[in-house]
Amino acid sequence: MSLLTTINSPADLRQLSRPQLVSLADELREYVINSVSKTGGHLSSNLGTVELTIALHYVFNTPEDRLVWDVGHQTYPHKILTGRRDQMHSLRQLDGISGFPRRSESEYDTFGTAHSSTSISAALGMALAARTKGESRHAVAIIGDGSMTAGMAFEAMNNAGVYDDINMLVVLNDNDMSISPPVGALNRYLARLMSGKFYAAARNVGKSVLPSPMLELARRFEEHAKGMIVPATMFEEFGFNYIGPIDGHDLESLIPTLQNIKNLKGPQFLHVVTKKGQGYKLAEADPILYHGPGKFNPEEGIKPATTAAKKTYTQVFGDWLCDMAAADDKLIGITPAMREGSGMVEFEQRFPKRYYDVGIAEQHSVTFAGGLATEGLKPVLAIYSTFLQRGYDQLIHDIALQNLDVTFALDRAGLVGADGATHAGNYDLAYLRCIPNMVVMAPSDENECRQMLSTGYHYPGPAAIRYPRGAGIGAVIQQELSQLTIGTAELKRQGKNIAILAFGSMVHPALKAAETLDATVVNMRFVKPIDNAMIAEIANSHDAIVTIEEGCTMGGGGSAIAEALAAAGLSKPLMILGLPDRFVDHGDPGLLLAQCGLNAEGIEASIRQRFL
Repeated sequence: MSLLTTINSPADLRQLSRPQLVSLADELREYVINSVSKTGGHLSSNLGTVELTIALHYVFNTPEDRLVWDVGHQTYPHKILTGRRDQMHSLRQLDGISGFPRRSESEYDTFGTAHSSTSISAALGMALAARTKGESRHAVAIIGDGSMTAGMAFEAMNNAGVYDDINMLVVLNDNDMSISPPVGALNRYLARLMSGKFYAAARNVGKSVLPSPMLELARRFEEHAKGMIVPATMFEEFGFNYIGPIDGHDLESLIPTLQNIKNLKGPQFLHVVTKKGQGYKLAEADPILYHGPGKFNPEEGIKPATTAAKKTYTQVFGDWLCDMAAADDKLIGITPAMREGSGMVEFEQRFPKRYYDVGIAEQHSVTFAGGLATEGLKPVLAIYSTFLQRGYDQLIHDIALQNLDVTFALDRAGLVGADGATHAGNYDLAYLRCIPNMVVMAPSDENECRQMLSTGYHYPGPAAIRYPRGAGIGAVIQQELSQLTIGTAELKRQGKNIAILAFGSMVHPALKAAETLDATVVNMRFVKPIDNAMIAEIANSHDAIVTIEEGCTMGGGGSAIAEALAAAGLSKPLMILGLPDRFVDHGDPGLLLAQCGLNAEGIEASIRQRFL
């Protein structure tokens, strides 16, 4: 029997000998590779945390001691060791386990995560709660170097550093990667720390073995030596006791170090160095390609697509960005650490001086774009819909209030499938249309997406184009950088009695449903400004109106149409279809849309039940 099959909880893990843990790590790594190859999911990041996960559960008394994983896309080893090994076949599948930590899934998932840089704040809350309740448990935040670029991580450290009586540890998992290659001054700082290996080794040994009478002398020497050997440790200036860097794949280093730290009071900071894709040569060689693969053969690796597929909306944006940049040298492209995901690889290669990756720092990315706009440049911020939520105050205060000319390309709008509720862009229509000066668009196909990007780019104020994940319908894409007239809808099908007013991705299922209903279909195109003239014309010529959007119904496009009808004094039976007032779980996008009644069959059924 393999070791891994005997581990049903961390309590079982803690019964193993130290040599057995090395064998367990090998088995666990192989299990992760085989599991992800069958379901798809995050791979490189999970291969990099195998030994760290084992060491943390071995040393700390989980779940009594709290582990808080930042982002959480590196928690597959954690899930496997905490009783979910036999559920990994359902990972990210409909009704299966999540690809991220989820409190409702396991008591070992102490905090739900999927966005970055939240772990230190949450762990501090847990540590101070333990102090308040008189409990001696520990709180451990595991955060990657990419996540450390976000301001929230430093806000939390600034807060935590003043409490010298808490049991809190921050583990910096430094793999020199986030999703895209690392950027910024913090990465350069960590590289300088890594170069001071003599200092780091001497310091760790000293902390481990010096008898107490020598500690004060060692501390004084350390303060003097620190300035000579490496830059002053930033983390200690925040009030943390810094230890490291150490090899995050060496259990003989990790376990004794964590055991020593467990006996220390106050905020501790352990810097471990890991390798993304560790133990799987293909992922080590290309950790970006293997960051979030679909199904693949582990023996052969990921193979390039052999057939010409429809273009994804992300590719449409990437092509448009390069074409518009060639036409206008004022265009500046910005991404918060999502170069590949947002389709900006070619843009960076062709226009490196006009490309800015600001790291995982969404708030900064929005205001940074605003600063560029004040100087007459034309920033285009490529950002996932779910991540723009993190820069909402900046969107209002720094962009819209000043009516600055910034174009927001919102990828992953609507449901996103396997990543689930944490990554779904279900709320952008509602949270954008309430902001003055904003223009908000939703394309129904790839060509219209290109036209809307040009329209938003030339609009002299803030404009957002929200488009879904994945491929479009296969529409022919015109190469011209043509624009649409702002605030105009498009009649797609003339029918009788019932009119369906559809936004973005819902236009084509609406057209299919309308064929059997003989209903009118309007592609609304603009959520703000709404086409009041079209709405009035439809209301005056039809018996009932149905609105449909791949977004929340509260405050979204349907609400905009209801407001327009009310403002015009028009009273018509109105049904608003969209995503339900709950967080939609992970699963196949088509199945999820069907469950929400947003496929053609669901639309037809809802209309027949209400009006026919």
